[in-house]
Amino acid sequence: MTAASDPVRTPRRAFWGDARFFLGVLLVAASVAGVWLVVTAARQTVPVYAAAHTLVPGQVIEPGDLEVVDVALGALAGAYLPAEHSAGALVATRTVEAGELVPAASVGEARSARTTNIVVRSAVDVPASVGAGAVVEVWAAPIREDGGYDEPRVLVADATVVSVTRDDSMIGGGAAALELVIPRADVSATLAAMADESALSIVPATGAGS
Repeated sequence: MTAASDPVRTPRRAFWGDARFFLGVLLVAASVAGVWLVVTAARQTVPVYAAAHTLVPGQVIEPGDLEVVDVALGALAGAYLPAEHSAGALVATRTVEAGELVPAASVGEARSARTTNIVVRSAVDVPASVGAGAVVEVWAAPIREDGGYDEPRVLVADATVVSVTRDDSMIGGGAAALELVIPRADVSATLAAMADESALSIVPATGAGS
C-alpha cells in the first residue's frame, strides 16, 4: 500500500486547551458578577440618624435632636445609629457635630447616665466663644444680708453647653440663659444657689478650645 492511500488524520485538540478556554469563560463571568454586585451594593441605601444640631456629652437625645437620612454605607452600616432606634432612650456620650451621622458608639442608654440637663441664667453675658459643645465652669457668688455678694467660688467645675440664649435687651450689658449638662452630683448645690439668688457666672474651662 502506498503512502498516498493512507487516511488523513485530523489533529485532536489537547484537553488542556479546552480546559483553559472554559476557565477563561468562568473568570469573565465571575468578573462581571463581581462588578454587578459592587454596583448594586453602592446603590442600596439605609436610613440612619444624623444630628439635627450639635449633640454634647451627657445630653438626653430627644426626637427633635435627630433627623433621618438615607445613605449608602455598605459594610459600614452597622457603625451608625439606625433610624428605627428609639431616640428618647438615649444619651450622647461624646460630641456629635450638626449634620454628622450619629455613630452607634457615641450614644448610650439614658437610664445609665451620670449627668443631667439644667438651665442656668448667668448674671452677666457670656463670651462669644461659648456655644454648643463648649466646656465651661459655673461660678456662684452668694448674696449677703446687706445686698452685696460674697467672693465667687466654683459651683460646677465641668459643665458642657447645650445651647445659649443671649438677651441684649437687659440693662447692664445683657444676660444669658444656658442649657448645661452637669454631673448629677452637682445638681443639688446648683439648685440651692439658684434658689438663694446667688449671682451665677459662666467661665470657659481652663484648657478648653479657644
